[in-house]
Amino acid sequence: MLKDELPKIVSEKLPGPKSLEIIKRREAVVPSAIKCGYPVVIDRAAGAMIQDPDGNIFLDWVGGVGVLNVGHTHPALVAAVKSQAEKFFHGMFNIVTHEGYVELAEKLGARVPVRGSHNKVMFANSGAEADENAVKVAKAYTGRSNIIVMSGAFHGRTLLTMAMTSKKAYAKGQGQLPAGIFRTEFPNLYRKPEGLPDEKAIDYYVGKLRTVFEECATADTIAAVVIEPVQGEGGFIPAPIEYVKAVRKICDENGILLVADEVQCGFARSGRFFASEYWKDAGCAPDIIATAKSIAGGVPLAAVIARNEVFDAVPSGVIGGTFGGNALACAAGLKVLEVIDDEKLVERANEIGRKITERFNQWKEKYECVGDVRGLGAMIGVEFVKNKETKEADGKLVSDIIQYAANHGLIMESAGTFGNVIRFLAPLVITDAQIEAGLAIYEDAIKACSK
Repeated sequence: MLKDELPKIVSEKLPGPKSLEIIKRREAVVPSAIKCGYPVVIDRAAGAMIQDPDGNIFLDWVGGVGVLNVGHTHPALVAAVKSQAEKFFHGMFNIVTHEGYVELAEKLGARVPVRGSHNKVMFANSGAEADENAVKVAKAYTGRSNIIVMSGAFHGRTLLTMAMTSKKAYAKGQGQLPAGIFRTEFPNLYRKPEGLPDEKAIDYYVGKLRTVFEECATADTIAAVVIEPVQGEGGFIPAPIEYVKAVRKICDENGILLVADEVQCGFARSGRFFASEYWKDAGCAPDIIATAKSIAGGVPLAAVIARNEVFDAVPSGVIGGTFGGNALACAAGLKVLEVIDDEKLVERANEIGRKITERFNQWKEKYECVGDVRGLGAMIGVEFVKNKETKEADGKLVSDIIQYAANHGLIMESAGTFGNVIRFLAPLVITDAQIEAGLAIYEDAIKACSK
């Protein structure tokens, strides 16, 4: 079965002839701005494996960029979506109520680690929509117009979320972006000011946040601080708990809501169902969670979750949308919850994380180019540098490693402000044999490309 296969390249070169024909057709009709640098066309997929039309089999360590925590075409999800499709595809939730939306909202609201004794849930279609709606909800509740986001943050490509996103290459040519968005420095302890111990570095980064109130907008105009528990595009950097505790305290002192963007790190990826469970354990739970990606195993769905009084402050008509909470997506979402619990994927994420982190740390000792290894659960990043002492980023090496790996059957993706981080986002149903096969290709790529 495909889900149990190992990487296997049978074409003389990649892409193979059938795949190449499809890629040429793509180039003729799809904007070049929607870039793809991989020699891979997906024909079939199962678990952590992808097969192309030429019969080549690739190990997928990208998982739709964090969408496929339960794997490709999980049989239980396939059955759930088929069953729902035989009843109805869609009914806009402003017009007709369908039980799948209600049941999924009940189940997510009951297990999400936000502040409050009872939670409400709205559904949207993408991570950007979730983040944008989380901001709208925060503004409605607080009556304030400004927000604070982080350096290195990625929140999407809509007009608002382009402004929230740190890397402005994503907003090139888009002109004036929305106002009222202020940025503070995310606590990247690997790249903290030289000579500062970690505890002093936390104070330094908290001070940077307070500076926003002095130089950009007073605290009483800030509706929310938005943080990714683990930065995704920013380079797989976990937010230190001591920093989050300090931010939570500042928010409480000033009537500001704390928003956790769990678009990429939610649904078991971090070794907890939601990464902000770590925050809750430390007494600094968020007020709002925005999540998407793995929520429905590949069917477009996103959610915003907050306590009753936060959502109840939103005027009628301000939030919602045609496809939010689509019936097929909700059926898949309900089944994802079952699969994560039944297959113990939270525990599996921690097991995978321990295994690959141990190997990555061995490489850190072995190779001058491996500068840092970090993450939570099975969301692990490796930062590549030209020199361990200077920590100069090496994005070219990362690009070469990724291309070498793809041509040998392993699909990986970069991240980080300088494109010098390789992220691990393999489906949590990956087998141990597949992990070992991927690690072998990855290390071969480091050896070949760093010479």
